[in-house]
Amino acid sequence: MQNHISTRLKVFFIIFLAVMVLGTVGFMYIEKKSLVDSAYFVIVTMATVGYGDIHPVTEAGKGLAIVIIIMGVGTFLGVIANVTDMMLAKREMESRMRKLNMVIGVFFSEVGIGLLETFSRYDPEFDGIRPSLLATANWTDKDFDRAIRNSRTQEYGAKLAHIDFASLKILLMDRRDFLVRLLENPVLLEHESFTGLLRAVFHLTEELAYRSGFDDIPQSDASHLAGDIKRAYHLIVGEWLVYMKFLKKNYPFLYSLALRTNPFDAQRSVTVKA
Repeated sequence: MQNHISTRLKVFFIIFLAVMVLGTVGFMYIEKKSLVDSAYFVIVTMATVGYGDIHPVTEAGKGLAIVIIIMGVGTFLGVIANVTDMMLAKREMESRMRKLNMVIGVFFSEVGIGLLETFSRYDPEFDGIRPSLLATANWTDKDFDRAIRNSRTQEYGAKLAHIDFASLKILLMDRRDFLVRLLENPVLLEHESFTGLLRAVFHLTEELAYRSGFDDIPQSDASHLAGDIKRAYHLIVGEWLVYMKFLKKNYPFLYSLALRTNPFDAQRSVTVKA
């Protein structure tokens, strides 16, 4: 919606400038007025103010004024209306994003943090990744943006020897109803990347749920499940960083707790220290 408003605004603004320039030049040429007087007349005409201190005296000038009124007034009002719509749409989007991030915060509290801790234990290369995920109170938007970009190109692993499929199944099955309710939430449809994460996590849950045990599964099946884990692992790290950036900017007290419970910090402690 906001993109549609932006396109309309650009069209109206281009027409507005064209009328403004042509009207000013035309009035200077026809009425022999200065640049300032001509521009002033065009603006007060399009703004429907019309003080009457400057007005056309020639037939051609009056004709030009009629054209300015017909084309310029509607265009000027269109610019004002679209600017207003854009401001209201931006405010509405910010409100929806705040509500959406509340839901995302619940996801991380209920299951996301546990998955991050679990997946990182499966990754044999995690110690090399860990430093880039240790957010601090001094991180800026640029720091978060850099970490988010790196997370999207990072190769995340899941070594079969490290994976405890049975424990992971228990963790996800305990949260299955919660994940279903999240997927049913219409607000989340506006957040494509987070919806993708939910679908990846729920798919992994379904894959594990269909298997009664994991002691005798073939290597090919274990590798398939490891691929599902890596997909969810890759998505959840990026979404966690985006959420942390949101907390840092909007809710410092929640960000403080998130730092103290950072699942990637081996020395984490919820205790506030000097």
